[in-house]
Amino acid sequence: MREGSAAVGTSRTLSVVETGEKLARDDEPSPTRSAVLVRLSHSHIRFGTFQRLDFIADHDASARLLDYVITHFYPDVEAGSASGLLAAVAQRMAVMAARLMAAGFVHGVLNTDNMNINGECFDYGPWRFLPTLKPGAIAAYFDHGGLYAYGRQPEAIYWNLCALADALKPLSHPKTLQAELDRFPQYYEDAFSDAIHRRLGVARRDAKRDTAFAQTFFTFLHESQAPFERAFFDLFGGRLSRERREQSPHADLYRDVEAIAQLDELEPIVADRVDHEVFMGAPETLLYKEVEELWAELEPHDRWDAFDAKISRIRRMGDAYGLTAAH
Repeated sequence: MREGSAAVGTSRTLSVVETGEKLARDDEPSPTRSAVLVRLSHSHIRFGTFQRLDFIADHDASARLLDYVITHFYPDVEAGSASGLLAAVAQRMAVMAARLMAAGFVHGVLNTDNMNINGECFDYGPWRFLPTLKPGAIAAYFDHGGLYAYGRQPEAIYWNLCALADALKPLSHPKTLQAELDRFPQYYEDAFSDAIHRRLGVARRDAKRDTAFAQTFFTFLHESQAPFERAFFDLFGGRLSRERREQSPHADLYRDVEAIAQLDELEPIVADRVDHEVFMGAPETLLYKEVEELWAELEPHDRWDAFDAKISRIRRMGDAYGLTAAH
């Protein structure tokens, strides 16, 4: 991800090549046209890679993998330190978790095989962007118990870190590993505060007040059921956005609200972007209904114009927010 942005740590798509074959998968609802997706990430070493080596008790291979990861991806970590690696990975995963939440994104299958040790998630399976903030929202049709519900994503990521710690036990003392796991809630709290401030384009002050504001703002989103993406769009830039928010179709939701009053007290850090032409219109979203509408044009008619236009508008909005640089 670009340092200084609020981008989520995830894989990037290099290409999608359609094969011309019909896709037959009876286990889940899927598009019927087959394609090969080529994606880019910082590594393909998953939490599950360490788990597999631990399962087969190949501790020498685990030690070699640990050395490889530290050498190539975490050079600031002491050589051979499993606890040091866990600490570094936990900090990155806290940032990823916080930014998933700030983006209103529901990852359908947030397990140990769908995230790597570089702090990136992928293989979403079914996914959703939230129309409004609902902690219990799920993406996967098979997630009947809400294991990967939107509001449980930080918990799921912490569980995955615990699984990684278990796989590293042959290489470190369990108490040392547990001590690093115990720091995750604080890592996440700080990362969440940072993610909310970045999405709103305002400066942070101190940890205690930042945390309180982030929680107050999310409570407002939940209680008001303001459209998730629209709220961040209308309020981007804090007090610099007053005219824009007053012209919003949801302006009534922002009046006499404590979270908005607190927002206006914060120092805007995006004065160079709040007048971007994107903010003269409406936010671009990618809700599930919109995806279905795009697919309705693609599948029977092979019409890509609407898809290309949607991607172009999303990229334009990313430019307005300052999120277009590749990681």
